Amino acid sequence: MNLKRRCAAAAAVLAVAATGLVSVQATAEATQPAPATGSRAGKCPTLTVSAGWYGDNRARIQKMIDAYGLCGDGSHKGAAKPVAAFDWDNTVIKNDVGDATMFWLLRNSKIRTPRGADWHSTSRYLTDPAAKALAKACPATGTTLPTRRDTDCADEIASVYSEGTTTGGEAAFAGFDHRRMEPQYAWLAQLTRGWSAHQVKGFAAAARKENLAAPVGTEQRVGTGKFTGWVRYYDQQRDLIHTLKKAGFDVYVVSASPEPVAEVWAKSVGVDARHAIGIRNVAAHGKLTARLAGCGTVKDGDDSMITYIDGKRCWINQEIYGVRGAAAEKVQPAHKRQVFAAGDSDTDISFLRDATALRLVLNRNKNELMCRAYDNGDGRWLVNPMFIEPKGRLAKPYPCASTGYTERDGKEGPVRRADGSVIPDQKDTVHGS
Repeated sequence: MNLKRRCAAAAAVLAVAATGLVSVQATAEATQPAPATGSRAGKCPTLTVSAGWYGDNRARIQKMIDAYGLCGDGSHKGAAKPVAAFDWDNTVIKNDVGDATMFWLLRNSKIRTPRGADWHSTSRYLTDPAAKALAKACPATGTTLPTRRDTDCADEIASVYSEGTTTGGEAAFAGFDHRRMEPQYAWLAQLTRGWSAHQVKGFAAAARKENLAAPVGTEQRVGTGKFTGWVRYYDQQRDLIHTLKKAGFDVYVVSASPEPVAEVWAKSVGVDARHAIGIRNVAAHGKLTARLAGCGTVKDGDDSMITYIDGKRCWINQEIYGVRGAAAEKVQPAHKRQVFAAGDSDTDISFLRDATALRLVLNRNKNELMCRAYDNGDGRWLVNPMFIEPKGRLAKPYPCASTGYTERDGKEGPVRRADGSVIPDQKDTVHGS
């Protein structure tokens, strides 16, 4: 091998090593635990909703339930429950419950004035231009900000949250690890500071009631802008979660929304608070603070990892399997990983790749996710159009070989397999009409 080729090969290996997935991820995508002893086809409960499933996806999921479910001849008694993990927004429901909650907070003036009127106190990643723009638009005149009537303040907060920029177009966040943190998502949790978890659940419940009652396609006015104002549960996912639970699976929701919000919404699909994992605030004296709970090597208050990409892996390892410290950030042996996972976004890449039997992807045209799902190296990826308002075919192939991957510093690069090889560009073949 000549020097040029050796350097290229070394660069490929180093690029993969940066993700922590060189050999361990190869194991994650090439191994699976044996099905539960005693499980037999025909003994497990069956999925009842058939509409909306693409190709043989429903049949393959049913086969997985029959193989791994603890619902056979009884000889599996005492066996550990197989785990199924679902992302929430646009995976179990259509639209985003974090957005629904943020917009409700703004329309009802429930965001508290920052400590010392310093907007930097709400996020360590907030840029100076964003802090200045927020301070100018939102004068500190009371305990809570009057965003119901003060459209300038509502507009500035909505822009920073939804666009990641000020209303003047300047970047609102900087300096974070793009594989562990999304400051816009985290900011919603941080803006609940000063309220108790119980109160935040009340806000989420009010937003839930409004968004479920609103007709499909409803827009709501927040400040002077218009935003999505409706949410719907997917009947197919509700049926799948119900069937998995009946078959003896331990079903978890792992969301990049605040945990109290995820708990409120997950309850209606039979997932209790103990099985709903989201962004956690550090609490003090019964109230939430703007600091965030940590995972793995990240300490509480460091605010550098949430349930986002690699952070979802960490939180699953820590909260479901009891893995602590640095080990929680790494791929675990097959018997300590979820059998099934479902997601819709690049946010979900790591915990989807860790699933040992099947990985269900709802196609929202997200580059890295669709590159890996369509590449389907181990045959365990299932692609399905969204169950409500599915996206049409992406006109151009996904840019897997060039810019499909987001590095930790935010730069774009090629999507690589576990062995370091580059995934070629992929055509969009599973989509709405």
